[in-house]
Amino acid sequence: MSSATTAAGLALDTPLEFVPGIGPRQAGLFSARGLAQIEDLLSYLPFRYEDRSRISQIAALEAGESVTIQAQVRSFQLLRTRGGMQMARLRAGDGTGELECIWYHAGWLRDRFQAGQWVALYGKPELEGRQWRLQHPEFQILRPGPLPAGPDSLKLGRIVPIYNSLGEISSGKLRLAIARALRALPAELPEILPAGLCERLRLPPRRAAFEQVHFPAPGMPLEQLQAARTPGHLRLILEELFFLQTGLEIKRQRAQRQPGIAILPSAEIRERLRQLLPFRPTPDQKQAMREIAADLGRGRPMRRLLQGDVGSGKTIVALEAAVMAIGNGYQAALMAPTQILAEQHYYYARRLLPGYRVALITSAARRARSEPEPELAIGTQALLEDHARISRLALVIVDEQHRFGVLQRLQLMRQGNLAPHLLVMTATPIPRTLALAFYGDLDTSLIRQRPPGRLPIRTRIVPRGREPEMYAFLRRQLARGRQAYVVCPVIEESEKLDLVPALEMERQLRAQFPEFRVGLLHGRLANEEKSAVMQSFQRGELNLLVTTTVIEVGVDVPNATLMIIHQAERFGIAQLHQLRGRIGRPQPPAAGASRAFCFLVPGEEITPAAEQRLLAVEGSEDGFELAEMDLKLRGPGEIFGTRQSGLPEFAIAQPGRDQDLLELAHAEARTWWRHAGREEQRRLLGIVRARWQRRYGLVEVG
Repeated sequence: MSSATTAAGLALDTPLEFVPGIGPRQAGLFSARGLAQIEDLLSYLPFRYEDRSRISQIAALEAGESVTIQAQVRSFQLLRTRGGMQMARLRAGDGTGELECIWYHAGWLRDRFQAGQWVALYGKPELEGRQWRLQHPEFQILRPGPLPAGPDSLKLGRIVPIYNSLGEISSGKLRLAIARALRALPAELPEILPAGLCERLRLPPRRAAFEQVHFPAPGMPLEQLQAARTPGHLRLILEELFFLQTGLEIKRQRAQRQPGIAILPSAEIRERLRQLLPFRPTPDQKQAMREIAADLGRGRPMRRLLQGDVGSGKTIVALEAAVMAIGNGYQAALMAPTQILAEQHYYYARRLLPGYRVALITSAARRARSEPEPELAIGTQALLEDHARISRLALVIVDEQHRFGVLQRLQLMRQGNLAPHLLVMTATPIPRTLALAFYGDLDTSLIRQRPPGRLPIRTRIVPRGREPEMYAFLRRQLARGRQAYVVCPVIEESEKLDLVPALEMERQLRAQFPEFRVGLLHGRLANEEKSAVMQSFQRGELNLLVTTTVIEVGVDVPNATLMIIHQAERFGIAQLHQLRGRIGRPQPPAAGASRAFCFLVPGEEITPAAEQRLLAVEGSEDGFELAEMDLKLRGPGEIFGTRQSGLPEFAIAQPGRDQDLLELAHAEARTWWRHAGREEQRRLLGIVRARWQRRYGLVEVG
């Protein structure tokens, strides 16, 4: 049993198997779902609440609204249907009328009811002729007297919490297990938040907070409960966010104390930087470079997040930083999540940095040990392998960080003998709240302005029946020498879902556009095949590329000015914006183009929420604005498009909903850590360490 278990009761870190009434088997089911200790179980909050405290009379029932009824059993029968299924039928009345209750597969109700008993029933009444009926109502057999409120009744006669079931663990079983865990705890739980913080913000004690969110008192406003804004909710949300932000602040301060490499600009480096720029940098690019240069020159490792909208010119800023490292006698490495993106960066760097030793290191392009070490190594995860050793690595650039696990980034930073600087790039604009939650230990630079030559993109939703006009427009664009993408949600036809497959679309377009060359790109192709298709498209040998989302990030073909996205409702806002960013790339002066076009083609059935996403993308090209919308509509997991090792999974907080509390936790954690005494810092550090590994996994190693 947990060492923290006391004679007065169990403790929050007690394994669930020691809670009376749970036992090893059920504890194993909970543990398989990530709930191993009492605190884990109590942190699994209801997703909604039902007010079952008000008693309705049968004579006053109305269809469609769930009600609680107290009635006396008139009769009970256990029947068998023609198909052999057992069905239970109960008739009950309350003096104002009678109703019927039906349960199917009801053998478990044998001998449960007797005539004359009083029962409480909860369900949604339906009128069958003149007879009210409840199907599968929840019930409680009553002692003489009114329906009890409080812990004696967990599902009726009170505001009842409703939980998302965990496999075979239903909402009712969760409710019972949580009640048992709460009863096993002592009357007071140790306070872990700073005392002054609790007093100033008027936060309830931990025990009271858990009781309020799981078993709210009668009269608690239902709207406040549904919005997770009771004092108990606020306390638990702020607690989780406070310790996350404290951990990130500790990481930040430790990084600032770590000795690093001073990379200083010289007159020669400044001249090289001026020569490599193909256009006049935007004010945002200049500011980002000033911030990066200042970090590089401080003599301690830089930890910076470079955010920029699609096509805003982040890569050239990163290459400027690489030139500074190389000019000081060191090496730089740029890691990309896919071979296509790594190759894009490699060819761009070769074009922009003639005279530098630039190497491409992927599973298909390995560096021989006999070759001299590159000044700039660009690659995929192959950069982490032994053959890619880089002995004087001073700058690590990670593109699309959220597609890597934290350990991968850490492994690359340990390649050399030095403590390298870190520059994280992302073209997925991150709302401030998520930046605080996921990258709070990094300084942030933003690039929002478009570089010269970037085409405006006209985005339109294509109504049903207007597809022939869209394809006629596509033909005119291809005839003018332009290139286009056609994006499909899947590769092959699905038996389960009616989705447009890329393979079938390619066949249709070859037949429809015989005068043009059509290519196909998808994730199942070997890396060499993907590279060959992409290079053919870049060279203009293909006019039309049918593809899946494999081109979502990093593909740069300036002559591609049109994109058609089929069943666009299948994609999130951020993903649609990323896809759209493959067109409208900066054009050479002689190109003569003035606009790019993106057509969103919905499927046959589209939900209101999906339509809202499409309208948002149609109405805005601002990735930061769209990211905020995406956060509100779909949550943080969909902003990044993938669940990645190292990004925290919150048990209680929801960054999209709890933006105000995240901002508060960020400010409070910084203040408390900086001004706390040694003993208080040690106490907070111990709590962070205990929670960090269990709750947030390997995020600590970043």
